[in-house]
Amino acid sequence: MGMQVCRVLDLTLYRSDVRNVDLDSMSGEGVPTIASWDQGSSGGKTALPSFRTPSFVAKKAFLFIGLLILTILAGGCGRPAVRHAPPSLAPPVKTLERKALPRLGFTIQAGAFANAENAARLTRSLQDKGLDATYFVARRGLYKVRFGNFPTKKQARARAEELRKDGIIEEFYVVSPEEYAVAQREARGEAYLREELVRTARSFLGVPYLWGGSSAGAGFDCSGLTMTVYQLNGLDLPRTSREQFVTGTPVDRSSLGKGDLIFFAAVGDKVSHVGIYAGNDLFIHAPGRGKIIRTDALAKEYFSRAYIGARSYL
Repeated sequence: MGMQVCRVLDLTLYRSDVRNVDLDSMSGEGVPTIASWDQGSSGGKTALPSFRTPSFVAKKAFLFIGLLILTILAGGCGRPAVRHAPPSLAPPVKTLERKALPRLGFTIQAGAFANAENAARLTRSLQDKGLDATYFVARRGLYKVRFGNFPTKKQARARAEELRKDGIIEEFYVVSPEEYAVAQREARGEAYLREELVRTARSFLGVPYLWGGSSAGAGFDCSGLTMTVYQLNGLDLPRTSREQFVTGTPVDRSSLGKGDLIFFAAVGDKVSHVGIYAGNDLFIHAPGRGKIIRTDALAKEYFSRAYIGARSYL
């Protein structure tokens, strides 16, 4: 289309030239006088009759030329028409919604044991009573137990008194939600909470993690460790590794942050193990029967091959 317009314009300008329209000779009515049509080689002239064109015709002629020029400017001359690509049909990128873990309410703390086996025994007794219970390292050589999740301090205290009357526990302490690290997240930032998660996990290093067991031979529970670490910081992480896997928000391996959980599958894609990422490609986990809680490198061949993904809960 642009090339056709150019040809029309060129022809129009050519005819205007050969007709030698003298715009300066236009009369007051805007009527040009046409001087000649063709100039032969012998000097002869083919004369056209002189006539006067009404002013509106001249105006239409200039309007026509103006429109041609605008068309050229809009469409270009000698260039192919620009074809705009149709809108992309690709589906929009789905933004993953962060799945926040529920926070713990009031919990009960009891016991003071010199070894993990006794703490694990009390943990199992409380679980038999239908209570969510876990033990932890209060300080080196001292283990305590926390259990329950109550909406009010009054309810927590009442339940603790019942257990003391039954001889299950002795002294106890009600832990308030404000005492957990997660309660300080807004004031201190997410990095603070992540560091606390890793610090808690490191406190278990070297400990024989006996989830509900009575001896080192009873085995370890990897997801019990991760659940305990989160609960000790005020976050109610589910019990099993499979529940933990589906609860969290997926995280790329290149974007792992401290406190994220990393998951492994011995066969296929069925979750069989979990650990807590500690930074610098290291993670803390309860590796298995007869072993203590330790740190390993994610880059090790076995873990790298068994790795199936990571989840964040913050």
